[in-house]
Amino acid sequence: MFDKLSSRLSTVVESLRGRGRLTEDNIADTLRQVRMALLEADVALPVVKEFIEAVKARALGQEIHKSLTPGQALVRILHEELVRVLGEGVRPLNLRTQPPAVILLAGLQGAGKTTSAAKIALWLRERERKRVLMVSTDVYRPAAMLQLERLGQQLGIDVAPADAAGRPVEIAERALAEARRGVYDVLIVDTAGRMHVDEAMMSEVRDLGKALSPIETLFVVDSMAGQDAVNAARAFGEALDLTGVVLTKADGDARGGAAFSVRHVTGRPILFVGVGEKPEALESFQAERMASRILGMGDVLSLVEEVTRKVDREEAEKLARKVAKGKSFDLNDLLGQLRQIQDMGGVAALMEKLPAQLAGKAAAAPQANEREIGRQIAIICSMTPGERRFPRTIDGSRRRRIAAGSGTQVAEVNRLLKNYLQMQKMMKGMGKGRLARMMKSMSGRLPPGLG
Repeated sequence: MFDKLSSRLSTVVESLRGRGRLTEDNIADTLRQVRMALLEADVALPVVKEFIEAVKARALGQEIHKSLTPGQALVRILHEELVRVLGEGVRPLNLRTQPPAVILLAGLQGAGKTTSAAKIALWLRERERKRVLMVSTDVYRPAAMLQLERLGQQLGIDVAPADAAGRPVEIAERALAEARRGVYDVLIVDTAGRMHVDEAMMSEVRDLGKALSPIETLFVVDSMAGQDAVNAARAFGEALDLTGVVLTKADGDARGGAAFSVRHVTGRPILFVGVGEKPEALESFQAERMASRILGMGDVLSLVEEVTRKVDREEAEKLARKVAKGKSFDLNDLLGQLRQIQDMGGVAALMEKLPAQLAGKAAAAPQANEREIGRQIAIICSMTPGERRFPRTIDGSRRRRIAAGSGTQVAEVNRLLKNYLQMQKMMKGMGKGRLARMMKSMSGRLPPGLG
């Protein structure tokens, strides 16, 4: 996410190293580069102008704190202005109404409305403990109705029946009546999209808004749409009383300009960001953390929260006790660790939240990619329980059998076993009280709250 913008802005800040102070000349030169970086990231021109003027006004004549270099001082100003631009009005989803709270999703075809409906439903069930009903009113694309139905079955979330021969308003009203009868907390309504904005589309979604009186009307926009996102945002903002924005496919956007532009054009806060295809790949939008990612500072807080939420604490404690007692780390333990990495979105998703310097170093290491993790899981699953517990029994013939069973090569089985032995050696070094002693010796060097 924001790879190109992060890279350009990091280069801009790097160019200030060694400068004794911020002057009008080097600020002007730096802001010229920042302006180009934002324009290349598809940020709308009015947004760029406003942002640059705000940064310039704060940077000129600013007294630099003696502990900050000019580069650090400018990064702080950029970070604070990014937070201001992105964060104005950001809030939690509003559900303060007589149940069922209606959430209406609007946007162009292909923006990710149907997937976002399922993601928000899962979010509400898992985070807010809400009972959710979903419905599709897209009578022009029956596949959308089927897609929502299948997502509901996959996630265990109820979907109201919808007939492609019916009228969207009638479908929505029946779903609302069902939500009331079934005592649901929330009704999420997925609407039809078009390849472009047209009057028929706007008239239909306006009628849905009048009939349902939604507490939230969310504009769903593809973050890779560039200037098209700006045009669509303007049209929907004029037709509907939008309350917020859902930014989708942010994991595939190297530019990141839509986040700035849509926020500016609609005047509404970004509430959610879709960061992957999985139903769990949805984040509540937090401007400060997003600004840190854009400037290459990473988002360690989100990483910690994700690990805390998704790591099986019981399994982690069991492994920790095992290591502390000096017991052997076996392939069952490695399998558990690999599956937990998969559950958190894979290596790439974790690396994205690290600061640029750490991510760069980690990427330079022989790091397994998503397919490699899948292969390693397949290899371990092709072993017998005894082989997983006692890997030293795996001789040449067993390695050939495991490779055939997992659809891999013997060389890949050998590489996995070699990596495992290195991990086992490291784990042994942490046993018998050494881990506690190591943590104690590091406590003074860890960030606040972690030592």
